[in-house]
Amino acid sequence: MFYDYSLATERITERVTELHREADNARVASRLVAARRWSRLASWAQRQARKASHDLG
Repeated sequence: MFYDYSLATERITERVTELHREADNARVASRLVAARRWSRLASWAQRQARKASHDLG
């Protein structure tokens, strides 16, 4: 009986660890997507500023 409980507890602990790892990976992926989005926005803003500066002479 105790062995079954111990084994079940160990499996639950492993699964929780796995879920935490998956959640961490999802957070990292989400941050990378956001960073890329901000980087593209910054590049766009630089191009617009350059274009505006060029148009002004």
